[in-house]
Amino acid sequence: MNDITNNTAEIKKRVLSAVQPSGMLTLGNYLGALKNWVSMQDEYDCFYAVADLHAITVRQKPADLRAQIYSTCALLLSVGLDPQKSTLFIQSHVGAHTKLSWVLGCYTQFGELSRMTQFKDKSAKHADNINLGLFAYPTLMAADILLYQPDYVPVGSDQKQHLELCRDIADRMNNLYDNLFKIPEPFIPKIAARVMSLQDPTKKMSKSDENINAWVAIVDKPDDIMRKFKRAVTDSDTKVCIGEGKDGINNLIGIYSAITGKTAEQIEAEFEGKGYGDFKKAVGEAVVEELRPIRETYEKLIKDKSYLEEVYKSGAQKAEYVASRTVNKVMKKLGFVL
Repeated sequence: MNDITNNTAEIKKRVLSAVQPSGMLTLGNYLGALKNWVSMQDEYDCFYAVADLHAITVRQKPADLRAQIYSTCALLLSVGLDPQKSTLFIQSHVGAHTKLSWVLGCYTQFGELSRMTQFKDKSAKHADNINLGLFAYPTLMAADILLYQPDYVPVGSDQKQHLELCRDIADRMNNLYDNLFKIPEPFIPKIAARVMSLQDPTKKMSKSDENINAWVAIVDKPDDIMRKFKRAVTDSDTKVCIGEGKDGINNLIGIYSAITGKTAEQIEAEFEGKGYGDFKKAVGEAVVEELRPIRETYEKLIKDKSYLEEVYKSGAQKAEYVASRTVNKVMKKLGFVL
């Protein structure tokens, strides 16, 4: 295999991010993360993982999980991730993730994990299945990151606490064993849309929302997208503008801005004298056209399992090359016999 740490890759800063294959990804995932992943490919040495090991902290039907892994791979390629520019792989295909996770777990304090807000939230939602994996999730996430010695990690607000713990673990081990890991910095994109629920705009759009009208899947059909936007919750006002107490309209303006590139002021001017109905229709149409080529590409790729396998197997080889160097360095420093 060619040495993937070529001169070009070495010059570029490295980025690592991952997404769970737990249901269809949404418009929020696309505007808040995936669109930025695509734009980063030319500037950074990008490693993107389908985090299937994280998905099983919640019970999964085997057939559904397998289908979701394929679907997530196809969707990442459909939004524009280029396997010639980025390393796209499935987390469980690189054994170093679980190996390093155990090591990091031995340098992570129980109290640190017990303070993770996501553990508390998921424990409340899945009270019948509060398992060790759910509790130790942040150490596996830290391993996912530190294996690739990235400079930056794109994170949403719900993962900032986990990245902070990752940095703490890395710093602790660096002090003990002489700089094992690069300390990654959070990557804050210049443009990052925080997309809220269409039915409860005080909550983040989520694929786990039981109300199907609350979220838009990236591969939703045009008629479904338009229906959901027409039913989007707004307020009793009629003016299209950013304002306090106008969470629904603020959310729609944010979505429209992220897709069209227009500022809030330009959007307000565009819809001066027009009602919410006109605005919701315009937002829906903009989303339809933004997602149309993605859905069409996805429908082709999801049927081409051989191509998907070629991509994720090749990606796993590249990821394994980098990850094994890190984990071997760690094991040697800790005193293991290699």
